[in-house]
Amino acid sequence: MHFKLRKAVFVLLLMLSAPTLFAQRLSWDPFLDTLQHRTFLFFWDCTDPNTGLTPDRYPTLTFSSTAAIGFALTSYGIGAERGYITRTQARQRVLATLKYLWKAPQGADRMGRGGYKGFFYHFLDFQNGSRFAKDVELSSIDTGLLMAGVLFCQSYFSKSNAIEKEIRQYADSLYRRVDWDWMRNNSGLLSMGWYPERGFIDSYWRGYDESMILCILALGSPTHAVSEDVWIGRTSSYVWARYYGKEFVSFGPLFGHQYSHCWIDFRGIHDTYMKSKGIDYFENSRRATYTHQAYGKENPNHWRGYSDSLWGWTACDGPGDAAMTVDGRQRNFQSYSARGVSVDWANDDGTIAPTAAGGSVAFAPEISVPALKTMRNAYGDIIWRPYGFADAFNPTFVTSSTSPKGWAAADYLGIDQGPIVIMVENLRSELVWNVMKKNPYVLQGLRQAGFAGGWLDKKK
Repeated sequence: MHFKLRKAVFVLLLMLSAPTLFAQRLSWDPFLDTLQHRTFLFFWDCTDPNTGLTPDRYPTLTFSSTAAIGFALTSYGIGAERGYITRTQARQRVLATLKYLWKAPQGADRMGRGGYKGFFYHFLDFQNGSRFAKDVELSSIDTGLLMAGVLFCQSYFSKSNAIEKEIRQYADSLYRRVDWDWMRNNSGLLSMGWYPERGFIDSYWRGYDESMILCILALGSPTHAVSEDVWIGRTSSYVWARYYGKEFVSFGPLFGHQYSHCWIDFRGIHDTYMKSKGIDYFENSRRATYTHQAYGKENPNHWRGYSDSLWGWTACDGPGDAAMTVDGRQRNFQSYSARGVSVDWANDDGTIAPTAAGGSVAFAPEISVPALKTMRNAYGDIIWRPYGFADAFNPTFVTSSTSPKGWAAADYLGIDQGPIVIMVENLRSELVWNVMKKNPYVLQGLRQAGFAGGWLDKKK
């Protein structure tokens, strides 16, 4: 074989084995440590140390996000492992958070309660930890993401001292209290939520999205488990299609390909659906990430700045609901919304979210890390700030009040910061994945969903 051809094959094999040899080399990149440390400090500095309530966004303070608390709880163990904080500091913060959540009033009253049936409202008031407003739902997915963080703490804080024992007890109680079966509303699927004013939301978790972690935790409950119908009904609505030359289960925004993977290592384990396709969910997310890069390279709608090293679409802030002519084209922009690109759904207004690439570093570090570096180098302090990247930026939206390089978000968002901290760590050490492999509830949920193979079989 010709030398150049042998070299090309070798490089290709390295890239296709991510995250193995190629990923391990990238995991030592000092840029990743800086990014992870800065992003971690968002959770450490901005969360109330007495209550553990993490802001939905910062520096604009509105309310606490239940899901962001789950990401924060996970980040504290990462911070302790990395030496950003001590283990003592981490466990004190975690214990304060779990105690506050456990003691937050639960009940069916319209206001003055943090949750009901073990679930928590999507947004919580900073002052008292109760439902923020009458239009805020009791959220199944946000509770699921919170409980993922709670169970991470249960398994991470495993020492025999009094504080860590107490952490494990509160974590166990919080998880066991959630009445997952009630959230089914006598159906085969989990409802997206409930309102005390009008009952269950008439939308259910069906098809591929961020709800894998929710369904697995609901299946693994020792007190209020749901039946396997929840998983069967979910997978029966998958859209398997070819997009930019890759076949995978479709979902446009990358957060749907990232959130559940923050806590669960899907490499080498398969449910019935994925076994029939010959790949696992990790590879599915990897393929989705690559199609975002391909879309950025093609740039079919001719937005400014897009390239094979500047890409990534997910739910994020935007420049605002506005229309204007740019480069001879009528452009429509949006405020906060789910952005994404896929074969069956696309929403693209020129806004790029760093968390799209940041949350995919464990899937495809060979393209995600260069994309993050390009963002930092091309836009500098416009988006690269003390707590890492601003939530989003739009190179096409240029006005008298923006930089000549375009609009940049004023805030960081907790649910976008979380995947960056966690997935960088999973790339670097697999810490969160390995901790969650020790949790009996997670293992039970995976098996109830029909997962088998790989590391899961070794846990029997």
